[in-house]
Amino acid sequence: MTQVRLTVAAVAAAIAAATLLLGGAFRKSPPVDSAQPAAAASAPASPALGETAALVRRLQLQLRGKPSAQGYATLGLAYEQRARETGDPGYYSKADGVLRRSVALGARNAVAVGGLGSLALSRHRFRDALRLGHEARELAPQEVRNYGVVGDALVELGRYREAFAAFDAMAREKPGLSAYSRISYARELLGDIPGSIRAMKLAVDTAMGQRESMAWTRVQLGKLYWATGRLSPARREFTTALSVFPGYVYGLDALAQVEAARGHLRRAIGLEAQAASDVPLPQFVSFLGDLYRVNGQPGLAAKQYGLIGVIRRLLAANGVKTDLETALFQVDHGIRLRQTLALARLAHRERPSIDGDDVLAWALARNGRCDEALRYSRRALRLGTQDALKYFHRAMVERCLGDDATARAWFGRALALNPHFSLLWAPIARRALR
Repeated sequence: MTQVRLTVAAVAAAIAAATLLLGGAFRKSPPVDSAQPAAAASAPASPALGETAALVRRLQLQLRGKPSAQGYATLGLAYEQRARETGDPGYYSKADGVLRRSVALGARNAVAVGGLGSLALSRHRFRDALRLGHEARELAPQEVRNYGVVGDALVELGRYREAFAAFDAMAREKPGLSAYSRISYARELLGDIPGSIRAMKLAVDTAMGQRESMAWTRVQLGKLYWATGRLSPARREFTTALSVFPGYVYGLDALAQVEAARGHLRRAIGLEAQAASDVPLPQFVSFLGDLYRVNGQPGLAAKQYGLIGVIRRLLAANGVKTDLETALFQVDHGIRLRQTLALARLAHRERPSIDGDDVLAWALARNGRCDEALRYSRRALRLGTQDALKYFHRAMVERCLGDDATARAWFGRALALNPHFSLLWAPIARRALR
């Protein structure tokens, strides 16, 4: 893979590269219901993996003897990192407590306010994140990371033009991993996969020497290849991530999807089981259940599906909203469809993004509300995003409406983009085209 080496002597070139990658595309009005087809991908936080637990212990000892606004703010950020490393949502509550203590102790404490903003993003409380991001920017206009908090929140609220402007400003002010990864995601949303890959390759380059950041960027790059059906380059990136960072759970999960697509179900189950055991995130546990189901092990599948509710109750107890993810899981698995439609509507009000539109469209279609489903499915595709699962949902909406010819066209587009887009639904699309 060709990589662009960014050095201190090449700052001007880096800024030019960022401008080229943005290319003014963010200022164009995206087409409605465009025919042109990896949660916002935020860059990993500091400190580096392996150091965080020791940092937490050291800060706890220091703060017992000498409480300070700066110390509590740093501890709060370290707790957020531990939540990401371990999957334990209890760290969110710990982070919330010490960050609020920091704000109470320190006047104009932009670090703590920004930390509360990133915590709100992790908890899927996007309106709170937007408010806190703006507040942090007012307190410290020179701190570029707060553009990321604001932009990420705006994406999830469906305010794409403003979000992309924030990412644009971030790239101009401080090109680097955080900016490039957000540029990549913005271009992916707009359907520009080649541009998204170029930006993520820059992010990979800037992660050199940082083990977790390198693994994270490699996985994100691999997901771009995966999304467009390119199994070999996707697998290469995922295996590279795992060579850089053995046991990296996001790499294990991604590689499991590739192995399943290649028909290696037992190998996929082994990889996903390891990921779900190390960090029991709902998406890992759900996919492991799907793998067992497809492999003819319904008892083991049911056991994994049952864990989803337990995990989500734990997340909710620590302030994490999972309405959208819960609605998608339940619609996919035919669970309490009428109640799930109400949940999807609630999730959409809180998160009126293209993902919120898509999940609501899918829930409406599964409940036979075909005309309304079509309206939201069109909105889900309004940016021109190339997403095979959204294409499949559109096909199912058209089938719900009785338009079999149009449904077949959308099934075909989903499979043409990524023949392995879903373990459960790609076979349905293939059967529809026979």
